[in-house]
Amino acid sequence: MQPLAAAPTDRSVLVVDDSRSVRGLLCGYLSGLGGFRIEAAESYAQARALVENDPERFFCAALDLHLPDAPNGEIVDLVAGRGIPVIVLTGSVDEATRETMLSKQIIDYVVKRNTNEIEHVAYLVGRLRENLAKKVLVVDDSLSFRGYVKALLGRYRYPTFEASHGREAMEIIRENPDICLVITDVNMPEMDGFELIAAIRSHYRREDMAIIGLSDSSRRGLSALLLKSGANDFLAKPFAIEEFYCRVTQNTNMVGYVRHMRDSATRDYLTGVRNRRYLFEMGDNLHANALRGNIHIAAGVIDADHFKRINDTHGHQAGDEALRLIASTLQRGLRKTDIIARYGGEEFVCIPVVKKPEDAAIVFERMRAAVAEIDFRVDDRRVPLSVSIGVTTDLCKTLDEMLKLADQGVYVAKESGRNQVAFVPDLCPVQLAPALSASG
Repeated sequence: MQPLAAAPTDRSVLVVDDSRSVRGLLCGYLSGLGGFRIEAAESYAQARALVENDPERFFCAALDLHLPDAPNGEIVDLVAGRGIPVIVLTGSVDEATRETMLSKQIIDYVVKRNTNEIEHVAYLVGRLRENLAKKVLVVDDSLSFRGYVKALLGRYRYPTFEASHGREAMEIIRENPDICLVITDVNMPEMDGFELIAAIRSHYRREDMAIIGLSDSSRRGLSALLLKSGANDFLAKPFAIEEFYCRVTQNTNMVGYVRHMRDSATRDYLTGVRNRRYLFEMGDNLHANALRGNIHIAAGVIDADHFKRINDTHGHQAGDEALRLIASTLQRGLRKTDIIARYGGEEFVCIPVVKKPEDAAIVFERMRAAVAEIDFRVDDRRVPLSVSIGVTTDLCKTLDEMLKLADQGVYVAKESGRNQVAFVPDLCPVQLAPALSASG
């Protein structure tokens, strides 16, 4: 089953508060997130005029609970009733108010005690946006319960898949290995919750894919069995909605943090593209796949022309910006299967997967031309940028050998006047696997 549609991040955030200072603070904090348009109102009437026309443009809303023309929280019903996730702002809260707000299916409520609390609203909105990248799989044989949980997750902007049993869940995971969290019941046909947890843990560790087991509150010891079987957490049915969100957030944040740390460890801090570590870890996998005859790859070494001159003439800050622009330009247009990494200094490496070796010329020529078109300016003066690229499609015994060949091509391109792509001839052919040589 397909996930909930992920909302684009260029949508609007609605801010409604009768206090000009609070509105100003909120709009300022939200603008700092970037990627959102902020639409503000100071009354129920103004807010109604905004949401009545194209409410789908709103990603979420931050609403003052008590407005002069709507003192009893009517603004929440107005906005939430149009399917817009709501964060409530209130001067104070008691148990009755809290229960009323939660019954209206809001995201959260914030007490306006100080600027830190108001800033927290921006944090919540940012978290909602981060949730767009955190896929959740709900596994339960009850269609109505799956729908209920899916609706809860959708409110928090999680893209959500659903499965009726463990076997179906494993198929979805195989097609979506980046799923962040699995919420699973225990008693299901074909493959129950314990079998599903075991199957997931044979491929994914707890920090790679979190699992929340749903346990029956009447079965003592079931929660402990779930945890010992490999679940990260558990929820007893029926659960409180606040507890559900706390546990989901805790587990998705944990997996997200681990993924972020791993991603940071394999990225170049200056340019944002991958680093040498990632290049050789993933590049070796692509190379091995090519040796097995499953794919064609090329190897390109890309060197920025006259980079020392840019540093010496315009300073290292300009040189850093030039590298960032070159890196982002090289990365643009590549597919997820392709690798672009900073090799060192002003040198990059690209390992594209191509349908046939001849296609590599198109890939690298497009890169060269795109870099040459960069409008890089220092003190309002255009500084030309270009790259010399050495390429090989010869499938050597190792990726390192391919890169050494491609590096020879860089020297050829430099000697020929720079801003060129030079292919290195067939110097170290290896025997292709039958599947590849047959399709040649």
